[in-house]
Amino acid sequence: MKIYFSCSIRGVRPRPEIPQLLIDYLKGHGQVLTEHIGVMTDEVEYTRSEDEIFSQDITWLKEADVIIAEVTGPSLGVGYEIGIAESLGKPILCLCQNGEKRLSAMIKGNKGLTLMYYEKVSEAYHHIDGFLKSVNASGR
Repeated sequence: MKIYFSCSIRGVRPRPEIPQLLIDYLKGHGQVLTEHIGVMTDEVEYTRSEDEIFSQDITWLKEADVIIAEVTGPSLGVGYEIGIAESLGKPILCLCQNGEKRLSAMIKGNKGLTLMYYEKVSEAYHHIDGFLKSVNASGR
């Protein structure tokens, strides 16, 4: 299974360790196309041009079997990736830490994606397992 993981890079990361923990867990389920973003910093990200980043991310979104997005930190890029993935018919799981009040209504109100809240990372793992099981059961 090819997994596209998305999270805020240039924006806010409320708990910066979370993306790497989620990526490490996802690697047990398949190939994480975007595993580099777990430790992403401005210095690493900006070594590639915006054109290169855009082209590579679009290629990976098309190639991915599923999209998993950590949406706690507001990010235009993550929202854009979710929109593209939705237009491609990809199954999408959005994970959000409990108590986040700024989550966009465009995510909260979209019944075409799965939105799950978590307090502890172990709860996010549980949501990932359930989501991937349902995707596999549906034959996507």
